[in-house]
Amino acid sequence: MKILIASIFHETNTFSPIRCDIRDFTIGFTLDGSGSVNGQNGATVIERMRGTNTALSAFIAACEAAEADIVLPFCGTALPSGPCDAASFQAMCARILADLDDSVDGVMLDMHGAMVAEGADDAEGTLLAMIRQKRPGIPIAVALDFHATISRQTVANADIITGYWTVPHVDMYETGQRAARSLLARLRGQAQPVIAVEWLPMLPATTTCTPAREPLRSIMDRAITAEKSGEVMNASIFGGFPLSDVAHAGACVIIVDQDAGAAQALARELAKSLWDAREAFVQTPEPFETVIARAVELQQHPVVVADPGNNAGSGGTADTPAVLEALLNAGVDGILAGPVWDPESVQVMIAAGLGAEVEIVLGSKVDLGVAGHPARPLPLKGRVIAMSDGWFTITGPMLTGMRVCMGPTAVLELPQGQVVVSSNRIEPLDQGVFTHCGLDPRAARYIALASRQHFRAGFEQIAAHILLAEGPGVCRSDLSTLRFNKLIRPVFPLDRNVTWAPGAPAEDVPPGDGPLLCAAL
Repeated sequence: MKILIASIFHETNTFSPIRCDIRDFTIGFTLDGSGSVNGQNGATVIERMRGTNTALSAFIAACEAAEADIVLPFCGTALPSGPCDAASFQAMCARILADLDDSVDGVMLDMHGAMVAEGADDAEGTLLAMIRQKRPGIPIAVALDFHATISRQTVANADIITGYWTVPHVDMYETGQRAARSLLARLRGQAQPVIAVEWLPMLPATTTCTPAREPLRSIMDRAITAEKSGEVMNASIFGGFPLSDVAHAGACVIIVDQDAGAAQALARELAKSLWDAREAFVQTPEPFETVIARAVELQQHPVVVADPGNNAGSGGTADTPAVLEALLNAGVDGILAGPVWDPESVQVMIAAGLGAEVEIVLGSKVDLGVAGHPARPLPLKGRVIAMSDGWFTITGPMLTGMRVCMGPTAVLELPQGQVVVSSNRIEPLDQGVFTHCGLDPRAARYIALASRQHFRAGFEQIAAHILLAEGPGVCRSDLSTLRFNKLIRPVFPLDRNVTWAPGAPAEDVPPGDGPLLCAAL
């Protein structure tokens, strides 16, 4: 048995001013170029990804346990940003298709599910259609992010679809295991699964639509129980990614099972539960100044103040130090902030050297005019107390074992605390963003991060309090402030008087890009 496994992983914020190309895709998150996808070979990727908390690692383990030969033509992950250019996307797809010869028995793909490329608003569905066109009958399993935006094209061209059950995403490996298990059963003739899907005309906010809290916790628990008990083969709920202006954006439920009736019944049950809870998934951010004032009054520390407005994990620039500025102006001390993306300031500090007193103008180097916010850099004066190459290994529960590179990094000590400045954009999902510089976040009074959800994987266990203070940026929680042009309307909550019931006809579902290459389910 021979299995082709691959990964093209990117979450696209179509409102982001940052674009990406193939040079931004690396093996994992080795952003300094050492993990370049150019010239990579399957054996190298397997060794680098083995044992990591990723779906691709689970695919490797499942294939090896099944004594299957592995073909790995491409593995690339890019940090969330704006759309990928067309040539890069086509080149990545071409590498996968080139190795998809008649000797391959099955395909396992580790993808995000909300990738947009120039000319392909439904990037994952487009790749799946290409695979299906070349090998019409080959079984295909796909492991996707909880924030995937699922099109009809994706569903029509996959045999198995599984999605993360958690936010922060600490079950990436398990999601890959689930997909691999079902695909291997299909290949061995032990199962003939079908997919049932329910799309909902709603865009849940990513902060409120999380399995970590109600009301989604109970709904997701129902899906998890259904799969683990054997009621169905696979059960997944997708919250969608609301910062992507594509026709098929929105939430959905996908069930995989041999019994089409049972799969459809569970899909409709879970979808109705989501729809009934829709008002709880609407977020109106608390005023920024109010949150900062509350943070200052708290007596137990550390207080984590996370700014989701421009976070790298949702495609933002991570270079708007609004929370740091507000805490400095409030007169508090014991601040630990970062990483702030500002290669220019890093070079100033490196040139000055350890122990040097420097003046920098921090952040806001990227024009956010697309978001309606002018750049607002923060002048700072302090002492350089640490420098590093930016490398560390994630030890927390999300992406465990992955090597990360923040690029050349420097720490500026201020009278009121320290700020970490990096050369690469990075989301602070692990304490390593600080500890690799010799800083202990547990000793801080205030930790200022640019993140919406994933910081909880690394910092929730040490936080006395967690507050969200949304500053300017392209990752807004109030979706009414964004201009959607491609999104099919009406959709809740942008349109309040939306009616929907489980079992909506397929023609009402946005199809994604291009023709369906096999019958819609």
